[in-house]
Amino acid sequence: MNGLIELTPDDLGWSLGIIVGAIALSRWQKLKLEGQLLLAAGRSLLQLLVVGYILAVIFALDNPWAVLGILGIMLTIAAVVSRNRIGKSLKGLFPVVWGSLLISNALTLGYGIILIIQPESWYQPQYIIPLTGMILGNAMNSASLSGERLASLITQNRLEVETYLCLGATPSEAIAAYRSEAIRVSLIPTLNQMMVVGLVSLPGMFTGQVLAGSDPLNAASYQILILFMIAFSNLMTAILVTQGVAKRFFNKNAQLTLTP
Repeated sequence: MNGLIELTPDDLGWSLGIIVGAIALSRWQKLKLEGQLLLAAGRSLLQLLVVGYILAVIFALDNPWAVLGILGIMLTIAAVVSRNRIGKSLKGLFPVVWGSLLISNALTLGYGIILIIQPESWYQPQYIIPLTGMILGNAMNSASLSGERLASLITQNRLEVETYLCLGATPSEAIAAYRSEAIRVSLIPTLNQMMVVGLVSLPGMFTGQVLAGSDPLNAASYQILILFMIAFSNLMTAILVTQGVAKRFFNKNAQLTLTP
């Protein structure tokens, strides 16, 4: 197979024409999205170029501490974004989200890398960094969706929760139905993607490997592995995050408080 066709700086410049077209469409339809499109395009361009240069250095170093450092930064940023989407007013939520993402991603990546892919070293940047980016990005969304939904459901159904508590239910029992719903909602995007993959969409891992000249069947195998890893990581993240969020709504006496 032919190798990947490399894009030159001129090609990157021509790609900006696509965003210019989107801005023109927004202006034509009077959607007032021009500023947001320009800002998003600028941030995407800057962030990806910076990450590209940083990863080039890390790949060259091939050092476990450098790899762990970039993974720690990625994890922290994901935790901050998820915490902000769930609600900044929930005290002590950041360590809950950070720990949930760490546990779910460490278990998932450990299983996939050590038992399945088996690179020469566990910290080989070529594998650990891209895999972490895909798994962590999806887990971040799962944490945000499940945490925000549970917080909203508890707030909206305060009287029902307090009724359960008055009847002798524990906090976990009082919000069990809301927690289950929040977890299920967070898995909807993942399940939808798995249902139509290969039929409607061709995910990034598959597309990237095919563009790079890999055998399509090998690319499909990697994509299957990624999807299964994402499903497990997202589910575990949602379980841990909702458990942590729930605790923020109850005091030591198992009483409901809406100002955690």
